[in-house]
Amino acid sequence: MSTTAREGRVTGNISHINAVRMRVIGTGNLNMTLYSLSDEISQPLVPFTMSLTTRIMPTRLSNFMEQMASLECETTEINEYFKINRIIIFTKEVFSSYPG
Repeated sequence: MSTTAREGRVTGNISHINAVRMRVIGTGNLNMTLYSLSDEISQPLVPFTMSLTTRIMPTRLSNFMEQMASLECETTEINEYFKINRIIIFTKEVFSSYPG
């Protein structure tokens, strides 16, 4: 998550991830979790209830500060599926590095 959008380079700055927005269709619930580097810290997000047609891109709030992060998306029941067309992750760089 610590990349600049215009340049696409890793900066190493600490970013605050405050929301995730997706254009997703499917069946069932889409469970999402943010993970830190090496999966030391995790934060589950409120699941999306998916449908086969939708006109909105739902947003889930988070409060996650890390240098780098990953987003895991999953369904838990048999025959559930999802198709993600777009993911927007809202971040703000808050620190240039950790102390020391």
